[in-house]
Amino acid sequence: MKADHDTGPATFDFLSVITSRHCKRAFLDRPVSREVLERVLTAAAHAPSPRNTQFWQVAVLTGEARAALSQRLCAASESPEQYEQDYSNQPSPMGATYEQRAFDWGAAFYGAMGINRADSASRRDFERRNLNFYGAPVAMIFHLPRNAVAGTFLEMGLFLQNVMLGLVASGLGSCPQYSVTRYADVIRDFLGLGADRLVVCTLSVGHVDESASINRFYPRRATLSEYTQWHDQAPSATAPSAGTA
Repeated sequence: MKADHDTGPATFDFLSVITSRHCKRAFLDRPVSREVLERVLTAAAHAPSPRNTQFWQVAVLTGEARAALSQRLCAASESPEQYEQDYSNQPSPMGATYEQRAFDWGAAFYGAMGINRADSASRRDFERRNLNFYGAPVAMIFHLPRNAVAGTFLEMGLFLQNVMLGLVASGLGSCPQYSVTRYADVIRDFLGLGADRLVVCTLSVGHVDESASINRFYPRRATLSEYTQWHDQAPSATAPSAGTA
């Protein structure tokens, strides 16, 4: 990596990799090199892991395997059988601020695709695209031990973020999908995983279709002041300690 004072064209601006990552939901019909995927996944495993446990596991599906899983997921979505995720990805209640952010995102997201809230047919079509990994040639399935705790999910999150940033640095795009894990039982059965594995998310991976309008949708992010508190003074000696009555 170049020194931070080097502003030449070869400068590796890692912050721009972070800020340029966002969910891509339309991909080109173009294969992704296994060599690239191996390089990204190998680098991603340098994520922090308390006691070096590295609980994360990932299944990489391409070609016929990816297509077959998508077919099973779509069939499950049309089945009367009830499915559910292995875990919840949000607290309940979320709180007014976060519920408003989720509402605003939904309105902007479906608006970017021209889908009206009442247009159930278009929403079902979008769900099928979601279960088809948005046409991406690669689908990754991230899973953990069934007895995973909050800290285990933290480790997986660090690993997953490394994967997504590594893909951006390699000229690829991705979209993490919690919604697909509604069919965790289908995924486990397809991959031959036991009931002792917990499906965390899937990840669509491929070369981005830059002409697709949905890929130009950038959700508003909270400002720095909304999520950051700066402390440069020690607490007052008279202030009650956290946890005291």
